[in-house]
Order: sequence, then structure tokens, then C-alpha cells
Amino acid sequence: MATRSLTKHIEALKDAKASPLWHDPDVMPEALPPLAADEKCELLIVGGGFTGLWAAVQAKEREPDADIILIEQTFVGDGASGRCGGFLSSSLAHGETNVAHRFSDEADRLQELGTQNMKELLETLDRYNIDARYEQTGAMEVALDSQAAVQMHSEFEQEKAAGEDVTWFDQDAVREQVNSPAFFAGLWHRRGQDGVVDPGRLCWGLKEVLLNQLGVRVFEGTRLLKVEPVGKAGMKATCESGVIHSDKVLLATNAFTSSIRKIRRSIIPVWDYQIATEPLTEDQLDRIGWGQSRHALADFKNMFHYFRMTVDNRITYGGGGAVRYYFNRGIAKKYGDAPARYTQLAKEFFEKFPQLVDVKFSNKWGGIIATSTRFCMVPGVAYDGRLAWSVGYTGHGVAASRFGARVGIELLGYQPSDILQLRFITQKALPWAPEPFRWLGVKFTHHALVKADKNGGKRGLWLRILDRLGLGFTC
Repeated sequence: MATRSLTKHIEALKDAKASPLWHDPDVMPEALPPLAADEKCELLIVGGGFTGLWAAVQAKEREPDADIILIEQTFVGDGASGRCGGFLSSSLAHGETNVAHRFSDEADRLQELGTQNMKELLETLDRYNIDARYEQTGAMEVALDSQAAVQMHSEFEQEKAAGEDVTWFDQDAVREQVNSPAFFAGLWHRRGQDGVVDPGRLCWGLKEVLLNQLGVRVFEGTRLLKVEPVGKAGMKATCESGVIHSDKVLLATNAFTSSIRKIRRSIIPVWDYQIATEPLTEDQLDRIGWGQSRHALADFKNMFHYFRMTVDNRITYGGGGAVRYYFNRGIAKKYGDAPARYTQLAKEFFEKFPQLVDVKFSNKWGGIIATSTRFCMVPGVAYDGRLAWSVGYTGHGVAASRFGARVGIELLGYQPSDILQLRFITQKALPWAPEPFRWLGVKFTHHALVKADKNGGKRGLWLRILDRLGLGFTC
């Protein structure tokens, strides 16, 4: 019995499919044909993830006659958008702590815009009848030791005094919400309409709207090789199977390597890994009590795990110390094959839920997060307003990417508004250092964050130096 207890996480993983849970073949649409000839359009959007899809929808709604083409290197929803946890947050800048640290003078405006963005996102789902399996859960942080519980309660008191909609759960109360012996306290942020979605269904629902209701041309399996200005008014995108001439281009490639140096230097690709259980039985649900509250959860740590219930009562579990940056911006598919990372996640899962000893994992997968030095979106524009981008959501992009798409199309002239004057938009992110300093810095910081988590959150010298330089991870 002791031996099985030590290896249960390995046994539970052995039959897991190496594919995102959301990429259900019964739900995924067939990929569209690639570009087969030269084309012309008004707006070319590069990237079939959340940013690109939302940009196409919003541009069409603002300018119904706009001729738009969207291209995707593989298939819509194959990148980070179809591999994330599906946590829907109204925060536009990776949480209140990051906003307070970097954009405190615009905090109220960013909160207002985030609430508006979420409202419009959900209204869009209703308007076009997109079933993204949205659940309004809010978000709850859980403390994993008594010291973290004290720190978290201090945050609760501050947020409550500021008028935030928050609820405190002590040790007994939090275990009534989610029965884990690892939980010492919980802080529930209701945050209006925050919740969870099925990110794959969201991507494919938006794709269907573009094709069948808004008249956007979509080419999958189409790799961009180079984008460049032509004359004083046009752009030229060279793809493997043809050339697209357009008036404007929005690059929505996020973590994937860009030919534009400003984009390339503003973000790095960080791999994140997840596992998902098979649907829990009624007995298993009763053991953890989570099936009733259905909170979307995250550890109260620097290197936090995030975990949630799905509509069919699976648990997805990811993040924590399993995230990795690979030397020289490694994004090859081989990095998704990471047995040690999945084993680590499974072991940590059972530390939180030892009563689920009979649970098996159905899926394991990796995805690439685009991380900026300010840990939130980095927009930009070039070539006299003919090319724009919004990248670098740092893992909080499910809803923020819709706002990033809005920024991108407004930078290109589609009904620009006063949001373009915000420092959040105009302030440039510090560029990442070149290799090997980048890899060394990220690795050293990763170890420092893990050490801080083991030391009650106390930040060591290296993290304090980064904080002073404005490069500290503060979320």
C-alpha cells in the first residue's frame, strides 16, 4: 500500500492522452484550406488565437464593409488560446497588484475598462449564440500554510476596506467549499462576471461567426514568412503559399517568433503545462465537495498553480513550478513532451487531494505563454499606422486579449478612442536581455521565486533588486 501511495501519480498518468483537453475531436471543426494564391484585402490579421479572432470580430462590427483576411499557421485554437486553463478575468494588466505597482495612476480607469470589456465579451457570446461553456465563478486564492493565511487575510482586509467584493474563508470554511487538507484559508474574489470557459469552444465559436456571419476569409495551415511595407500606403505579407497585399496588418502571434524586432524583444515564450482528470464520479465529487461551489482556484504563491472544474466535472491542474523557459526562445513541439513536468503536476495534485487516490488523468499538454517584462499586454504600432500588434498577456489573456485586440485595431485606425492615450498603452516595455543573459536571468529568478514561496513569500536579494528595477514578478 505504501509503494502504491508513492507511485499513484505515475499510475494515474500512464494512459493520459498527450493533447489539450479542449481539443475534443467531436467538437473541433475541420481545418480550412491554406492560402493557395495571391490575395488582396484591407486588413490582414496574422494569428488564429483569441487576439486575432477578437480583432476580426470587432473590426467587422465597427466597419462592416471592411475586407478582412485572417491567416493561421496551423489551425485556429492550436496555440496558447486553445491550451490555456480557460480562466476569465476582468483584469487587463495581470491583477490588481501589478496594476498598483506599474499603473497606479490609471487603476480606476483600467478597472472600468476591464469590467466593460468583460461585459461586452459576454454580450458577444450571447449575440452570436456561442456556447463557450461559461460559468460565473469568480476566482478564489487558497493559502497552503498558516503563514500564507495570515498574509492573505491582511489582503482581504485591505480589499474589503477598498470596497471590493471579497469573501474570507478560514480553515474550516474553506474546506467546506473545497475539501482539501492542504488548504488553510481562502479568499474569494467575486469580481462581477469573472469565471471560466472552454477556450477551445470559444475559439471555434468565434471562427464560425467570422466565416458564416461576418464574411471574413480565413486560411489555416498558412505560415507567414515576412511582412513589409510597400510604398507609402500598403503592406505585403509573404506566406509559404502566396502573397497577401493589404492596407494594414495586425500581428496577433503572441509568443510565436515575430519578424518584427520590437515584438521579438518585448516578449519571451514560457512553457506552461497542465493535466486533466477523467470526469469525476458522484462519489469522488462528494469526497472533495467541490462540485457544489465550483470555485476557480489558485494557490496564494508566486509560482501559483491554477485548477478548476469543467462542465463535465473534470479537474484541470497546471502552473506552479512546472513552468519553463527554454534557451534561445525554444518553442519547438518537442518541449510539449515533458514527462517530468506532468509527473510533478500529478504528484502535487494528489498532495492537495489525497482522497482522490482512484482518479485517473485523461489528458496532459503544454502551451506557450508570451511573457513581457511588465507581465501584461504590450501593444505597438509601426509603418505610419499600417502595422500593429498586441502581445505578452503573461497567462492572463483569455479576456484581456479581447481588449488587446481592440487596442490593435484602434491603433490601425478602426474608430480610435481615448484609450490610446493611456500610459498603459503608450508606455514601452523594457526589452528582454539577449542570450545567454536572458536564460540565466529567467532561470535564476525562477529559483528565487520558488525559494520565496518556501520561505513564506519573503523575497530574497535578487527579487528585491528586480523590484527596484521594475522587473519584479508582483502578481
